[in-house]
Amino acid sequence: MREAARSGIRWYTNRLVRVLGVLTGFGIIAFVIAVGYGVGRVGVGGPQAGYVLNRIAFFITNPALLFTVLAKEDIRTVVSGVGLAANIAAVIAGLVFLVLSRLFFRRPAARTTIGVLASSYSNFNNIGIPVAVYVLGSPAYIAPVLLVQLIVFAPIALTVLDVTSRGRVSLRDILLNPVRNPMIIASVAGVVVAAFGWTLPDVVDSAFTLLGGAAVPLVLMAFGMSLHGSPPLKAVGARAEVIVATVFKVVLMPLIGWALARYGFHVTGHQLFVTVVLCALPAAQNVYNFAARYERGEIVARDAVLLSTILSVPAVFVVALLLT
Repeated sequence: MREAARSGIRWYTNRLVRVLGVLTGFGIIAFVIAVGYGVGRVGVGGPQAGYVLNRIAFFITNPALLFTVLAKEDIRTVVSGVGLAANIAAVIAGLVFLVLSRLFFRRPAARTTIGVLASSYSNFNNIGIPVAVYVLGSPAYIAPVLLVQLIVFAPIALTVLDVTSRGRVSLRDILLNPVRNPMIIASVAGVVVAAFGWTLPDVVDSAFTLLGGAAVPLVLMAFGMSLHGSPPLKAVGARAEVIVATVFKVVLMPLIGWALARYGFHVTGHQLFVTVVLCALPAAQNVYNFAARYERGEIVARDAVLLSTILSVPAVFVVALLLT
């Protein structure tokens, strides 16, 4: 009887420690976002400060962080059931939105494509990295889904947008888009280093680690700046699509990811938590970039990205309470 009581106490203690760890991670993230919001509200750095921080993070600090982490990571982490479940969940969520959109919204194909992306294409470039570092324990978890999104999902979406918007396909842009992305280049380079068992020279490792250390604060501050002066759901004609895409992204896709990981790939414990959190991340800012580039569905993309970003925080917190 006493042993059972002690076992129960240990279980609740361990659970409390894990939840407190998640809360601490979110507290750190929320604090830096709040600093960014204050900076944007006051106007420190001027109106382009958030844009500049995002560019620096995307092209320099985020790739440096991914490279140094993946270069030392066990290659099996990159090809685990976690990534497979998250990628399949994204495909299912996008297809369900596509069916509902064709049945009820009846929008043009290009705008429907933007809605599909908003409901399934996750923000691993920006918000994903801080969440992976402070909540999941390692940014290496985002590698398999990031690579698939940028190498498979993005080219398919760009092809559809090209055909439906321009009437032609820019094969050169589709093929070169993944190669031009520094996140892909850095991730692939890190995986290659890990796969061959190479050891980075200390000077190289230290330099990239120093750059990568700036990734998380830059991204979070830039996101905080973007929240100032951006009220969503003003456009009545796009509200239904935005709400559906947002719910799919932060609710349906995590549920699908959980079911696939738990019963399809027999993932349990922390790995199951990682899978569901990856699925619960908000819609990527790339969705809005695609929409703006082709001038199709900009309002849907902008509002869905903003709403899903705000709602993903409580969504991931609920996942932490249930699965840690």
